[in-house]
Amino acid sequence: MDNRHKIGLRPRPGIGLAGGVAHEFAYPKAPAPAPKRPSVMQAPVLVLNATFEPINVTAVRRALVLMLKGVAQAEETNHAEVHSTSKAIQVPSVIRLVSYRHIPQQSRALSRKNILLRDRNTCQFCGSGFPASELTLDHVMPRSRGGRSSWENLVACCYTCNNRKGDRTPEEAGLKLQRRPRPFTLHTSRQLMRLIGHRDEKWRKYLFY
Repeated sequence: MDNRHKIGLRPRPGIGLAGGVAHEFAYPKAPAPAPKRPSVMQAPVLVLNATFEPINVTAVRRALVLMLKGVAQAEETNHAEVHSTSKAIQVPSVIRLVSYRHIPQQSRALSRKNILLRDRNTCQFCGSGFPASELTLDHVMPRSRGGRSSWENLVACCYTCNNRKGDRTPEEAGLKLQRRPRPFTLHTSRQLMRLIGHRDEKWRKYLFY
């Protein structure tokens, strides 16, 4: 008999037998952390003009600022709430500007954020979607050849395609554009609003009329 049994000690749990082969005791692994959910403050909110015309998409954080300033009011809300020291506010899904705002035909500034929004976070060469942090901007006609930083010459591009293209045209690199880059117009904005609207039925009555 094992000497440890004779003197009343428990067998050591660190060693066991499985199929005649000794193996070490394995401590249970800590559960993997749950994936982070997107912050409710970054959720999209549809912005309507005072005439109920859809004009933009913003984040909850910005929508709440407009509401607190009295610039906009909520037309549709979600079940979630945000709390301040004095009150709770329902998270808006659709807001409407209190005063009418004239929207020029070309209302979007040329920026990385707006290029990615126009191209729907999709590489315009391979057609794959990526998080914004995994995309860069590519000059279709390289700057070394006189290519300008414009709506018509900038596209969203993944790093793999960007490295493959290098300082060449798409044709020289054996790449093909998914679609011709165009300026971000109000029409483009409404197309994107409709795409997002399919995920939030509260938007639909304002977008599909």
